[in-house]
Amino acid sequence: MAEMKQSGSKMWSGRFREPLDPTFESWQRSFPFDWRLVPYEVEASIAHARAIEAAGILTSEELLLMIQGLRAVAKQQAEQGEAIVTASPQAEDVHHYVELELTKQIGDLALKLHTGRSRNEQIATAMRLFVREAIDKTLEGLAAWRKSLIELAVSAGEASMPSYTHLQRAEPVLVAHWLLAYVSMIERDASRLTDARKRMNLCPLGSGAVAGATLALDRTIAARALGFDAPTHNSMDGTSDRDFALEFTQDIATLGLHISRFAEELILYSTAEFGFVDLPEAFSTGSSAMPQKKNPDLTELLRGKCGRLLGAATTLATLIKGLPLAYNKDLQEGQEPVFDAADTIAGILSVLPAFTASLKFRFDKMKSAAETGYLNAMAAATYLSNKGVPFRKAHEHIGNAVRLGLETNRELQQLTLEDLRAICLEFSEDFFASITLEATLDCHDVIGGTARHRVRIALAEAKARMAT
Repeated sequence: MAEMKQSGSKMWSGRFREPLDPTFESWQRSFPFDWRLVPYEVEASIAHARAIEAAGILTSEELLLMIQGLRAVAKQQAEQGEAIVTASPQAEDVHHYVELELTKQIGDLALKLHTGRSRNEQIATAMRLFVREAIDKTLEGLAAWRKSLIELAVSAGEASMPSYTHLQRAEPVLVAHWLLAYVSMIERDASRLTDARKRMNLCPLGSGAVAGATLALDRTIAARALGFDAPTHNSMDGTSDRDFALEFTQDIATLGLHISRFAEELILYSTAEFGFVDLPEAFSTGSSAMPQKKNPDLTELLRGKCGRLLGAATTLATLIKGLPLAYNKDLQEGQEPVFDAADTIAGILSVLPAFTASLKFRFDKMKSAAETGYLNAMAAATYLSNKGVPFRKAHEHIGNAVRLGLETNRELQQLTLEDLRAICLEFSEDFFASITLEATLDCHDVIGGTARHRVRIALAEAKARMAT
């Protein structure tokens, strides 16, 4: 009898006569981490209750009582937080916890709630609700970061800086143009997350354990109640699909790559060797040994945490790749990477917009770097090309001019017209006006280029996209 009592508290105990090994029971519990799904489990349970009321399993009075009880369970969790794990050692998982607590609230009526459903569809639904909310929160954070970048670009005006290829100085660009590159990345990230949200917005409730519910449920009732577009199309897929979680973590990992690139550039630009950026003290720390240090802790942590995002996506992909249909307990291991990815990106986006807004550029040093080192060589080659010189020959002539400049310690604009005409007779006095910093910027006069008026247009368009 003692053994029967021990197993009787389980949702699956009827077939079993032996108690679980205590170590295994503790080890296999998911409640220590899936407790955070209680709000989503409650909402899904209310939606299911409405569906079984429509099917005649509950009376309208029972439905009302059940909804009140479920709301009380959610309120208790909201007040106690993670403490519910310690307070409910018998709860195997979030579903078991809600059933146990609902029974305390409304008695045996709670046992009717599981009619026509399975934990397989419950966890699939709760996880979709969690991911959907995580996407919405991430999109809000991305909007705030994008706004900070655009405002920073506006304040930069026509300030210039070197661009880099192979981490070597390449051509001058506007600082605003550089910042708008990250705005473009953010817009792609937001597009991917929005697209993923739409694709995942189907409701698994009514899928049963694997073959579909054994009641003639109107599945659209639960789907509508939870804000899903429709029920899932196949019960086997509905209970075992974790594409939505994989896509979420992969999209977040891609976002993490962009954030990490931004962090890396700022780390470089804030070094004494570059000197382009003054890191805000409110987001930096010092050294316990070297009094002069101001360390880029925030940006370094961004790089590190983005590695965690990649790890979450890899974990899920590895987990899912070999699973036969349909539900397998392995999928329990897919919850924590999703939680961690959601928490990590939320933490990043809680600080990144304010950090970005507080960045201070050393525009004088950036301009000096943009005006030296032959960064106007491409504009110079374009000058000869516009004079009718084939570009390959123009490239060679300017290469010779650069070599002369290196040998005599002069920039292109410091060479004499006589020096230049010794290289190519097409050089004229108007050459020097065509390789000023402003002319070098403005010769990139194409959509997406760094010409000053093109960047003004790009900024206006970025603002308009943000507004919509």
